[in-house]
Amino acid sequence: MDAKLIETLVSAEDFTRLRDISGLSPRPIEAARVGLPRSLFGVQVLVHQHVVGMGRVVGDGALNFEIVDVAVDPAYQGRGYGRMLMQAIMEYLERDAPKGAYITLMADVPELYEKFGFKLSRPASEGMFIIKR
Repeated sequence: MDAKLIETLVSAEDFTRLRDISGLSPRPIEAARVGLPRSLFGVQVLVHQHVVGMGRVVGDGALNFEIVDVAVDPAYQGRGYGRMLMQAIMEYLERDAPKGAYITLMADVPELYEKFGFKLSRPASEGMFIIKR
Protein backbone atom coordinates (compact mmCIF):
# COMPACT_ATOMS: atom_id res chain seq x y z
CA MET A 1 0.00 0.00 0.00
CA ASP A 2 1.28 3.38 -0.67
CA ALA A 3 0.82 5.83 2.13
CA LYS A 4 0.72 9.55 1.69
CA LEU A 5 1.78 11.94 4.46
CA ILE A 6 -0.06 15.27 4.50
CA GLU A 7 0.79 18.15 6.82
CA THR A 8 -2.74 19.16 7.76
CA LEU A 9 -5.16 18.42 10.56
CA VAL A 10 -7.60 15.54 10.29
CA SER A 11 -11.33 16.24 10.34
CA ALA A 12 -13.17 16.05 13.66
CA GLU A 13 -14.81 12.84 12.43
CA ASP A 14 -11.47 11.18 11.59
CA PHE A 15 -10.01 12.47 14.86
CA THR A 16 -12.71 10.87 17.01
CA ARG A 17 -12.70 7.67 14.93
CA LEU A 18 -8.93 7.20 15.15
CA ARG A 19 -8.89 7.91 18.89
CA ASP A 20 -11.64 5.35 19.45
CA ILE A 21 -10.23 2.52 17.35
CA SER A 22 -6.61 2.99 18.46
CA GLY A 23 -7.47 2.76 22.16
CA LEU A 24 -7.02 6.41 23.12
CA SER A 25 -9.62 7.95 25.40
CA PRO A 26 -12.73 9.11 23.54
CA ARG A 27 -13.24 12.82 22.95
CA PRO A 28 -16.50 14.63 22.15
CA ILE A 29 -16.81 15.53 18.49
CA GLU A 30 -18.12 18.99 19.41
CA ALA A 31 -14.93 19.68 21.36
CA ALA A 32 -12.82 18.33 18.48
CA ARG A 33 -14.50 20.77 16.10
CA VAL A 34 -13.50 23.67 18.37
CA GLY A 35 -10.08 22.44 19.45
CA LEU A 36 -8.52 21.06 16.28
CA PRO A 37 -8.33 24.43 14.46
CA ARG A 38 -6.43 25.84 17.46
CA SER A 39 -3.59 23.37 16.93
CA LEU A 40 -0.14 24.60 15.99
CA PHE A 41 0.53 21.74 13.57
CA GLY A 42 -1.22 18.65 12.26
CA VAL A 43 -0.22 15.70 10.14
CA GLN A 44 -2.03 12.68 8.78
CA VAL A 45 -1.33 9.51 6.86
CA LEU A 46 -3.67 8.48 4.06
CA VAL A 47 -3.86 5.12 2.34
CA HIS A 48 -6.07 5.18 -0.77
CA GLN A 49 -7.58 8.51 0.41
CA HIS A 50 -8.54 6.94 3.79
CA VAL A 51 -7.07 8.54 6.94
CA VAL A 52 -5.20 5.82 8.84
CA GLY A 53 -2.99 7.93 11.12
CA MET A 54 -2.74 11.33 12.73
CA GLY A 55 -0.71 13.50 15.07
CA ARG A 56 -0.66 17.11 16.13
CA VAL A 57 1.17 19.72 18.19
CA VAL A 58 -0.51 22.14 20.57
CA GLY A 59 0.89 24.89 22.78
CA ASP A 60 1.73 28.56 22.80
CA GLY A 61 4.04 28.42 19.79
CA ALA A 62 7.12 29.74 21.61
CA LEU A 63 7.73 28.41 25.11
CA ASN A 64 5.73 25.19 25.25
CA PHE A 65 4.84 22.59 22.67
CA GLU A 66 2.99 19.35 23.37
CA ILE A 67 2.80 16.43 20.97
CA VAL A 68 -0.69 14.92 21.19
CA ASP A 69 -3.10 12.54 19.49
CA VAL A 70 -0.52 10.40 17.70
CA ALA A 71 -2.62 7.44 16.61
CA VAL A 72 -2.63 4.83 13.85
CA ASP A 73 -5.58 2.62 12.90
CA PRO A 74 -4.79 -0.85 14.37
CA ALA A 75 -5.31 -2.43 10.93
CA TYR A 76 -2.35 -0.36 9.69
CA GLN A 77 0.00 -0.55 12.67
CA GLY A 78 3.45 -2.06 12.30
CA ARG A 79 4.05 -0.46 8.90
CA GLY A 80 6.07 2.54 10.05
CA TYR A 81 3.22 5.06 9.93
CA GLY A 82 3.69 6.13 13.56
CA ARG A 83 7.34 6.81 12.77
CA MET A 84 6.33 8.81 9.67
CA LEU A 85 3.96 10.93 11.76
CA MET A 86 6.60 11.57 14.42
CA GLN A 87 9.25 12.40 11.80
CA ALA A 88 6.96 15.08 10.34
CA ILE A 89 6.20 16.44 13.82
CA MET A 90 9.90 16.57 14.71
CA GLU A 91 10.69 18.36 11.45
CA TYR A 92 8.01 20.94 12.27
CA LEU A 93 9.47 21.44 15.76
CA GLU A 94 13.00 21.71 14.41
CA ARG A 95 11.82 24.35 11.95
CA ASP A 96 9.42 26.36 14.15
CA ALA A 97 10.19 25.84 17.85
CA PRO A 98 12.72 28.33 19.21
CA LYS A 99 15.84 27.19 21.02
CA GLY A 100 15.01 26.40 24.64
CA ALA A 101 11.37 25.52 23.94
CA TYR A 102 9.90 22.86 26.22
CA ILE A 103 8.51 19.93 24.20
CA THR A 104 6.40 17.35 26.02
CA LEU A 105 4.15 14.37 25.37
CA MET A 106 2.31 11.61 27.19
CA ALA A 107 3.78 8.33 25.94
CA ASP A 108 1.51 5.35 25.47
CA VAL A 109 4.31 3.69 23.49
CA PRO A 110 7.56 5.09 24.97
CA GLU A 111 9.73 3.06 22.57
CA LEU A 112 8.48 5.09 19.60
CA TYR A 113 9.24 8.43 21.21
CA GLU A 114 12.63 7.34 22.58
CA LYS A 115 13.74 6.89 18.96
CA PHE A 116 13.28 10.65 18.58
CA GLY A 117 15.26 11.56 21.70
CA PHE A 118 12.48 11.78 24.29
CA LYS A 119 13.27 10.61 27.80
CA LEU A 120 11.07 9.67 30.73
CA SER A 121 10.81 12.52 33.23
CA ARG A 122 11.04 10.22 36.24
CA PRO A 123 12.45 10.55 38.85
CA ALA A 124 12.96 14.30 38.41
CA SER A 125 9.25 14.88 37.81
CA GLU A 126 5.99 13.04 37.22
CA GLY A 127 3.45 13.59 34.46
CA MET A 128 -0.01 14.35 35.78
CA PHE A 129 -3.44 14.93 34.27
CA ILE A 130 -7.09 15.50 35.06
CA ILE A 131 -10.15 15.03 32.87
CA LYS A 132 -12.96 17.48 33.45
CA ARG A 133 -16.21 15.66 34.13
